Amino acid sequence: MLTLTKTKLPKISALRNIEYYDFQEALDRLYADSESSKKFKNLMGVITSPQNILLAYRNIKKNTGSKTAGVDKKTISYLEKWEPEKLIGYVQKRLDYYVPQAVRRVEIPKSNGKTRPLGIPTIMDRLIQQCVLQVLEPICEAKFFKRSNGFRPNRGAEHAISQAYKFMQGQHLHYVVDIDIKGFFDNVNQGKLLKQMWTLGIRDKKLLSIISVMLKAEVAGIGFPEKGTPQGGIISPLLSNIVLNELD
Repeated sequence: MLTLTKTKLPKISALRNIEYYDFQEALDRLYADSESSKKFKNLMGVITSPQNILLAYRNIKKNTGSKTAGVDKKTISYLEKWEPEKLIGYVQKRLDYYVPQAVRRVEIPKSNGKTRPLGIPTIMDRLIQQCVLQVLEPICEAKFFKRSNGFRPNRGAEHAISQAYKFMQGQHLHYVVDIDIKGFFDNVNQGKLLKQMWTLGIRDKKLLSIISVMLKAEVAGIGFPEKGTPQGGIISPLLSNIVLNELD
């Protein structure tokens, strides 16, 4: 039985989780190697490591979204019933030849009266996405533009505001340009995204094929998407930042 401690401080909790599984050194090494422009051709070994899989479980358990079911109607309570060794073995086996289950489509109301589509993967597929995210994130963070603040760890709107004040006071810049990309998540060019990952140094072909099938996962009741990265997937914010990094 996987029983883990709850916390009210998610950012601190995430750091403690990394230290608990003695995984910080591995993540720091990925960041440093990416900063020095190393090419990563064998990331699957890190992704399927027991420490990374257990860390992924511990991280998604604290998310409120873990109580939301996918098409299989299972939530985090399903994963809690697995023995750690069996969960590790199952995830490793799934990643040998990964085929995601269908994604549940949900329409979330927006303030303007319209709706925003969310894609909810099954809880097991979310765990697998978290495993991939944890390894890709330090590699990408080393390459991302330093003043990009959206969907990034330990960054947010307050950092963007602080940077704006700095430019106003130090360089006497007083104009702000507000740009919105209409339907961005739904229109990401998947082929270009994979090429951008290759350019960032992510050259593990098996991993890239897994990312590709994640993007093409069937949306229940709709079919297989030819473009876009579904909002609601754990890995989607990172993939969106990879696409936008060239713009930044």
